[in-house]
Amino acid sequence: MLKRRFLHREDWSRIIKRTYKEKEINNNNFVGYISLIQMHEVSKPLITKHLEQEICIVDNNYSWLQQLPLNEHYAITTMFNGAEEIIQWYIDITNENGVENNMPYMDDLFLDLIVFPTGEVIQKDIDELEEALNNKWITQQQYDLAYKTVNIVLEEVQEGKFKYFSMSSIHRNCLL
Repeated sequence: MLKRRFLHREDWSRIIKRTYKEKEINNNNFVGYISLIQMHEVSKPLITKHLEQEICIVDNNYSWLQQLPLNEHYAITTMFNGAEEIIQWYIDITNENGVENNMPYMDDLFLDLIVFPTGEVIQKDIDELEEALNNKWITQQQYDLAYKTVNIVLEEVQEGKFKYFSMSSIHRNCLL
């Protein structure tokens, strides 16, 4: 029972007024889709708590850039505040990234990484991945893929080699 998430996130009722743009890219650096959700008005801010502090990731005039590389098993969401500063990168580990009815999607494998501009990293939802395996929502092969992928990404992040971070602002500017 994988969660299929479409980049447009039209089912997100928190956002009252928004602009959505999407673009397919096929070059030496990136093959896949990028999208930008600009949140002009939200019903209420979304605040998360990490590293002993509250972090607002959704509010009026915030934006989310999503990068969906079709040849990888992850998707990256770069969250920008109203001053266009990066708040965090959220990396969803995925079983598959693809396109259905002309809409880009990711099949979420539960496991996530949050990376802050300070370099701090949080690994999230290990318990959800375990529960998915125990309930047979995913196979052992998908479970192994999630851990293999998160370890590769984590190593690239820690070594400063995860190329999608440096593309965040470039991709965002392509959609503005």
